[in-house]
Amino acid sequence: MKDLIKRCWDLYKKYEEGINYLIFGFLAFVLNYVLYYVFESILHINYLVATGLSWALTVVFAYWTNHTFVFKSKNASPGSLLKEFVSFIGARIATELLEVAFMYLAVDILGMNSYIAKLIGQALVIVSNYFLSKLWIFKKK
Repeated sequence: MKDLIKRCWDLYKKYEEGINYLIFGFLAFVLNYVLYYVFESILHINYLVATGLSWALTVVFAYWTNHTFVFKSKNASPGSLLKEFVSFIGARIATELLEVAFMYLAVDILGMNSYIAKLIGQALVIVSNYFLSKLWIFKKK
């Protein structure tokens, strides 16, 4: 049993960044989707506005988890944190525009159910965000 635990731990350490990204990305996805549901279904906010609101609240959570647990950024000075945060927000704005455009195309043009479109849109966003974060925002120097 100890050998199995050690092997699992070794695998986790080898792929820690990717595993943590998946875990915290999943939590951000759940938060985003729950917020979207609350805004769209319970508060009856337009699905595009609900998408934007759910994004804005989720992005703060995503920055904190990516900075702290996924990419383990060493930036600590106010200036470097601000630069990192602004870069993160810029990348997230770009992927949010991608999601909003996808939602419009899928729901208004193709007539897809907005919840299914939201799932597909989120998958596109998660993959895009990982590569932008790894290659640009939190890249190791």
